[in-house]
Amino acid sequence: MPYTNRIVLILFLIAQFQFVSAQNKKTVNGNVTDAKTGETLIGASVKLAGNTQAGTLTNAYGFYSLNTAEGNYEIAVSFIGYKTIRQNISIAKDTRLNFAMEEDNQLNEVIISATKRNENVSSPQMGLQKIDVREINNVPVLLGERDILKTIQLLPGIKSAGEGNSGFYVRGGATDQNLILLDEAPVYNASHLLGFFSTFNSDAIKDVSVYKGGMPAQYGGRLASVLDIKMNDGNRKTYTAEGGIGLISSRLKVEGPIVKDKGSFMVSARRTYMDALLSLSPDSNINSNILFFYDLNAKANYQLDEKNTLYLSGYFGRDKLGIADTFGFNWGNTTVTLRWNHLYSNRLFSNTSLIYSNYNYVIQNFMEENNFEVNSSIKDFNLKQDFEYSLSNSHNLKFGLNAIHHTIAPGKLTATATSSVNETRYEDRKGLELATYISDEWTVSPKMNLVYGLRLSSFSLMGPGNIKTYDAEGNTTGTTTYHAGEFVKSYFNLEPRVSASYQLSNSSSLKAAYTRNVQNVHLMSNSTSTSPTDLYIMNSNNVKPEIADQIAGGYFRNFNDDNYEFSAEVYYKWMQNQIEYRSGTDLRGNANVEADLLYGDGRAYGLELFFKKRFGRFNGWIGYTWSRTERQFDAFNNGKWFYAKQDRTHDLSLVGIYKASTRWTFSSVFVYNTGNAVTFPSGKYQINGRTVFYYTEKNSYRTPAYHRLDVSATLEGKPGRKLQSSWSFGIYNLYNRQNAFSIDFKDDPDDATKTQAVRTTLFGIIPSVTWNFKF
Repeated sequence: MPYTNRIVLILFLIAQFQFVSAQNKKTVNGNVTDAKTGETLIGASVKLAGNTQAGTLTNAYGFYSLNTAEGNYEIAVSFIGYKTIRQNISIAKDTRLNFAMEEDNQLNEVIISATKRNENVSSPQMGLQKIDVREINNVPVLLGERDILKTIQLLPGIKSAGEGNSGFYVRGGATDQNLILLDEAPVYNASHLLGFFSTFNSDAIKDVSVYKGGMPAQYGGRLASVLDIKMNDGNRKTYTAEGGIGLISSRLKVEGPIVKDKGSFMVSARRTYMDALLSLSPDSNINSNILFFYDLNAKANYQLDEKNTLYLSGYFGRDKLGIADTFGFNWGNTTVTLRWNHLYSNRLFSNTSLIYSNYNYVIQNFMEENNFEVNSSIKDFNLKQDFEYSLSNSHNLKFGLNAIHHTIAPGKLTATATSSVNETRYEDRKGLELATYISDEWTVSPKMNLVYGLRLSSFSLMGPGNIKTYDAEGNTTGTTTYHAGEFVKSYFNLEPRVSASYQLSNSSSLKAAYTRNVQNVHLMSNSTSTSPTDLYIMNSNNVKPEIADQIAGGYFRNFNDDNYEFSAEVYYKWMQNQIEYRSGTDLRGNANVEADLLYGDGRAYGLELFFKKRFGRFNGWIGYTWSRTERQFDAFNNGKWFYAKQDRTHDLSLVGIYKASTRWTFSSVFVYNTGNAVTFPSGKYQINGRTVFYYTEKNSYRTPAYHRLDVSATLEGKPGRKLQSSWSFGIYNLYNRQNAFSIDFKDDPDDATKTQAVRTTLFGIIPSVTWNFKF
């Protein structure tokens, strides 16, 4: 019997056994929400105590389902930052119980928090971090802009792609190997202002989950990680408004009920006003320049009845910059998600999603003799169907399917009649990505938990188009024309996933995980970090799917009644079909970019340590990573392994938050990491009076180590007033460290036989102040 059929048969037999054994059980289900706003709470703990012990967590929509025998029980509902609800109930039939939880202002939780006090120990899921968005403003960031992507880079195993960049590396993966979802819609470029800020306005965000290892089977399409972000639903009780005014931007969020307790809306907008500041300059070369970004988050939901709820959410963001009447550049994302939640039975929950995602950029040159415009985009239409079935209190099944239609427009160049530039249109590429999955969370015993599943994915490149085939040297060996709807090349892959935990005690556990991931859409970039003009390509007859296999193990321990948390994780990852470029490759306007690609292997391994104080007036964490990330290509380094550009041996983050009083909160962040692996010239020679540098081993040098200290203070307004406000003061790079953004080489002007290394620095010390308000 084939391997796949065996797994499916085992899952089916388990399901049948549990279904028969559960016939005499009764079901308790419902939703858990915030009592003040009506927002659903994700990951709240619901437990029954009585004749039997049973427990579960609410899903991504605040829904839970428990199965138990008839009898009398105490039900307990808990969630970090909220008062625990305890209620005596008598179960004689299927029962629906909804809970509205009140905030507990006595708890001063840290940003990174589990859904219950020992969830980090008891959960079988490895490599998962949750971020509490309500407290994210306590972490000092550049220019006072609260930033989710900058905050997750303070966690072990997640590294910044560089100074002033919102891209990040996870366990040896490149920036494009992270799946970033906003209400289930993929976001291809999550940066503003060339990476200085992320596209995610924290005011609009409810829940953030980061999977860096052992990701569940419902996620796929990327090798390294999943960043799953969910927007606020909106206040179902009353109308509110909040926002902030900072040095470079302002933001405003408005939310309220559509119909009280049945539906709500949320609209959040943010815009910078650097263009307004530039316009005040008396210099015409400055006041005619353009530099700003804006973003808009919107969401609405309506509960048709107890079994049906509709959600509609969208994100619209754009960056624009221009230099007088010579150059213009703008880029942005659009996502729209329509979701239908349906409860087929007390145990079967369904979510159906229709998703649209579009990332595009436009480059304009306004010089009369060279006037042109370049357009490029990647567009997705996505259908997702997910089911969650509570077989029993020991088994929770998730299964579903996903279909994505990709359209990549690599570039269209248009020019005016007077321009010397020729118009060019590169062929669009279309692809169909399909996946189906099944996963089971199994409570094997009171001490052992297991999450295991299988994902079957496929990718097909489709016509129309003229598809070329290249040999190993990049020479064209043939061209075939395909019509619309014809399949050019298809790939099929099985992706097994398993993660397990064994509790040594109530406060400690061991965990292990194995994950296989496949990636079918690839980012082409000549830079060390994400750029708005980076090129995306899909699998083809030349480009194969990237594949990664990762094993991980860890020890997790809580101390002092779960007030302190410690974890140590190790991992090893094998990567196939990694992509590099031939020397001298130019990605811009390159219709035959596949001819310049080289393919090889990768490996990444490391140790991650995490220690956190979770409660009290002073809390924070220490995160440390020791790691290696390497590549092997026959065309580089004589076929020997070399460091990847994202390799950093040491990465350290220290975060401290101190609540000095009811009004004052102080915080600081210190980061240190080994310099980037780079290729520097090993020598030089002269040709016709011109210096030419030559290079030997790839990425065999390092930039200087990076380190920085940031501090901030927040002053809350006097309580009890209708208008609640606060002031946030911050200093980025307190001791003015001149960290290297890039290093270039040139001849010494006093002695051409010598070489100078010129360091470029982006930021010195930068103060910030922001006024926040809510009413």
